[in-house]
Amino acid sequence: MTVATAPVKLTRKDFSSGLAVRWCPGCGDFGILSQIQKTMPDIGVPREKIVFISGIGCSSRFPYYMNVYGIHSIHGRAPTLATGLKCARPDLTIWVVTGDGDGLSIGGNHFLHALRRNIDVNILLFNNRIYGLTKGQYSPTSEMGKRTKSSPDGSIEHPINPIGVAIGAEASFIARTVDTFQKHMASVLARAAEHSGATLVEIAQNCRIFNDGVWSHLKDPDTKADNVLFLEHGKPMLFGKTMEKGIRLNGLTPEVVDVADVGEDDILVHDKSAAEPTLAYFLSRMGPPDFPTPVGVFRCISKPVYDQSLMAQVKAAQEGSPPDLDTLYRQAESWTVPPRDVEGVECPCCGYLNLPGADECEMCLISLTQEERPVTEVRKLLEASLYHDTVASLEPGAAFSLPESGTVAEAVAAMREKRIGSVLVTDEKGKMSGIFTERDVLARVMAEEIDPESRAIGELMTRDPETIELESSLAQAFHRMMVSDLRYLPLVDDEGRPVSIVTSRDLIDFLSARVQG
Repeated sequence: MTVATAPVKLTRKDFSSGLAVRWCPGCGDFGILSQIQKTMPDIGVPREKIVFISGIGCSSRFPYYMNVYGIHSIHGRAPTLATGLKCARPDLTIWVVTGDGDGLSIGGNHFLHALRRNIDVNILLFNNRIYGLTKGQYSPTSEMGKRTKSSPDGSIEHPINPIGVAIGAEASFIARTVDTFQKHMASVLARAAEHSGATLVEIAQNCRIFNDGVWSHLKDPDTKADNVLFLEHGKPMLFGKTMEKGIRLNGLTPEVVDVADVGEDDILVHDKSAAEPTLAYFLSRMGPPDFPTPVGVFRCISKPVYDQSLMAQVKAAQEGSPPDLDTLYRQAESWTVPPRDVEGVECPCCGYLNLPGADECEMCLISLTQEERPVTEVRKLLEASLYHDTVASLEPGAAFSLPESGTVAEAVAAMREKRIGSVLVTDEKGKMSGIFTERDVLARVMAEEIDPESRAIGELMTRDPETIELESSLAQAFHRMMVSDLRYLPLVDDEGRPVSIVTSRDLIDFLSARVQG
């Protein structure tokens, strides 16, 4: 006979690993750790079903101090490990602990997609707006103008808004709390734990050593009431020492108003369950100097959970007929390119539909005004010419050359006068040492603002360029041009002196004449 026993009531002490906590004195992480250890017993999940996963950073020491399963993973990848573990073990309750540097820099992509997919994990983002572990460099959330060891003249980067990113990713639960707001943090953590799907809890946290006081406007007893807006579902957005101020929408623009002037009916009412995230986005943009900083639950909606949907697919696949993997693997992947929606002229060579009145094909430059031939006949002509005709068939003209000491101005003048796109360059023995083309003029001379009168082409030319022989086939010439992205192939004699040059236009014109003839 099995006797049912009541579950053991856990306490904060049960969730403490007993290891010495190693953070700087006064670090906000202490308060967060304390509150999480206090909150865990009330969540009601056995310790063996809880996993804390962290990345790299001060906050990422968290798993060592929790008496549950933990993974201290690599920089920014904690959401990835959490995704895999949740899909493999849906019965586990998984918490991701990350910092603004760990989670929003190298881990930004993983952070974004964990929220987008709505994995059933809880992400705690400790935001101290600085890199603490690496000794005080500015982070993705640091304000513009922030002077740090890595930005001594002030950061020129616009900071990331974690809440805004989560809203853009359509996260189903988004909240913010502060490391010293212990009761408030407990409430937010409990709500996150109850939620089915991905949750983000941004925790504004102080770094005593490298960014002390970054959130002081939220904590100072004298200014807290005017600087903090506590969000409560279904209640008007009021703040101030006597709740004398409120948030009103003026069209699509939020504004701070005095309740006595407008009446409480005009004050915006918070709705965390709104399917449209516009209100949550408005709130994410609020902060000093013009607005109070909202804390609490920005958004909490129900939507399909990734790991649950995945398990449903797996179950359906297991219960259905086994797939024919061989057929799936060997199935053909073919498609048909639809014709252009114009009444044009079809090229007999490549089949491209050219616009009406075209004289030659836009794709292969074959003449369209000659009597059409069957495509197979045209292809045979092209293949025969490519493999049987040689470079000598092109009757290439004599190349123009200049010594390496010649100036860029002389080379450009020769190109303009002779209407050519390149100049071959020779060394002191008259042997070809390089080629200088119109591409060099544009990419080097113009882009780098080089003085063409004083610079020698030997300094800017392409040395030892690809060459071709007269007896080489046209297919070889085409191949060298395509592989090396060339428009010009020089010809040299047995002693390496420049003789001629073949251009891509020479090849196209010759083959076009073959097809048309």
